Amino acid sequence: MPQGQPTSVPDDGLTTRQRRNRPLLFVHTGIGKGKSTAAFGLALRAWNQGWPIGVFQFVKSAKWKVGEENALKVLGASGEGGTVDWHKMGEGWSWVQRDGQLDNEEKAREGWEQVKRDLAAETYKLYVLDEFAYPMHWGWIDTDEVVEVMRNRPGTQHVVITGRNAPDALIQAADLVTDMSKVKHPMDAGQKGQRGIEW
Repeated sequence: MPQGQPTSVPDDGLTTRQRRNRPLLFVHTGIGKGKSTAAFGLALRAWNQGWPIGVFQFVKSAKWKVGEENALKVLGASGEGGTVDWHKMGEGWSWVQRDGQLDNEEKAREGWEQVKRDLAAETYKLYVLDEFAYPMHWGWIDTDEVVEVMRNRPGTQHVVITGRNAPDALIQAADLVTDMSKVKHPMDAGQKGQRGIEW
């Protein structure tokens, strides 16, 4: 396997192995397509390593059936890799903020409380907090609290947070940040999402 070479080595007292295996916080943000898709690709790698995975979908409707959910649940139940638990919070859509979002706000807060409990208990090795940037951007969940919880999470738990408009404080706290930019999209030419591509 190719080995990347870091551009600098911090004077943090850690060995190369210790530094390599420290827990990471990922943020996938930006207006382009692919933020959640990249996070679920990471979940596939984690499953292959036998890691327990917790997926927490914020804001998107519990009725929305994404292909990754079915695939990862089947893989998680196969007994060949890691386990997969899938949690859905919210009844709305991440890209539409309607009036009457109080129910969504409450569900997002409940979901965040569950994430905090699972982090404290070290329930999973990888957490996918899908569309979690939105509740922070909308002020439903305090970004400073999220950053503090992420900084102090025990063990070697990796967390990936997706969604547009990730707050600056979260971006600064993250180890890896990817900004998905849009160059072209079929919707620009009037084409709606299609089966097998969007879901």
